[in-house]
Amino acid sequence: MNNFLGQVILSNTIGDWLWTAGIILFVIILSKIISRYLAKLLCNLFRRQWKAFDQQTFVDLVIHPLSIFLVVTISIIALYRLNFPVDLNLVIYKFSLQRIFHTAAAIIQVATFIWLLLRIIDFIASILERKANATLDQSDNQLIVFFKDFVKVILGIIGFLMLLHFAFDYRVGNLLTGLSIVGAAIALSLRESLENLIASFVIFFDKPFTTGDMVKVQNITGNVERIGLRSTRIRTLDKSYVTVPNKQMVDSILDNISLRSQLRGELLLHINLQTPPAKVEALISEIKTYLEKPEEIATFNVIFNDIGMQAFIVTVEFFTMPMEAGKFTGIRQGLNLFVLQTMERLEIRIAAEGKDIAIVT
Repeated sequence: MNNFLGQVILSNTIGDWLWTAGIILFVIILSKIISRYLAKLLCNLFRRQWKAFDQQTFVDLVIHPLSIFLVVTISIIALYRLNFPVDLNLVIYKFSLQRIFHTAAAIIQVATFIWLLLRIIDFIASILERKANATLDQSDNQLIVFFKDFVKVILGIIGFLMLLHFAFDYRVGNLLTGLSIVGAAIALSLRESLENLIASFVIFFDKPFTTGDMVKVQNITGNVERIGLRSTRIRTLDKSYVTVPNKQMVDSILDNISLRSQLRGELLLHINLQTPPAKVEALISEIKTYLEKPEEIATFNVIFNDIGMQAFIVTVEFFTMPMEAGKFTGIRQGLNLFVLQTMERLEIRIAAEGKDIAIVT
């Protein structure tokens, strides 16, 4: 038996091959059990910090990447006990097969480790989101989403540097030194992205608006649905999904409609100059009577504003408490229809109505 186990195949004894295969097979079979046990140990650490800790959700998130990471790591350690077969150590494009296997193993190991960390970040973010949903302030929710994405980007960069170091034996210190030299050039080439990133921090800490607010910036009006690292997503009144760079959200004049104490509506009536003053007065009186009825209208003004060269100008102005855009539009529409019906009943014409327009060439 000892003679059989001592036979050398591919630069290693049969005993060494069997031990390595046994260890790998053992880990593959028991990887989920081991990873579940390790996940529960991590649960005990997190539970001390968060009372709303959901153990089952955490285990479901991390058990798969953790089991793969364990299999990959222990397999690499086991394979390191073996001598790489001399007969298989071929050179492919100036790289030996042993070097290629080593690089592939390092890539898989680093990738699974970063994957595991990303799952843990997702779980921590879910706990914080659950706490934030219990409060009325929506800024906490968008701050959690922002920093979750930000931490994931940082982990991605760290993972890339780990790949350079462990898989390709690249000196990361030299890379960082080089980046400090060319940092100005990179900053110039990525100036717009950096400005948007800085603007996102300004939005989160200065809080000119939060998720769910209705805002007007430049010629865009709608509800903020998401604030990201680079841009803000707005659902407009016609249900379009508009992406606005964060820099424009900070640098432009922004009107947060949701924070208005009241909403203002205005209607300008240009009445024909041939209209008798009594009819104008009657129109103003009926509009005031109409505006007194809706409970949503807090205050209003209806005044004979001006006598122009071409029309009498009547200004109708009303204010309501903050409400949904659709409901406010309905109030304006009702007022417009009432004014048209009243003008028709009082036989009041709009200025320039019925006039011929001559084009002289």
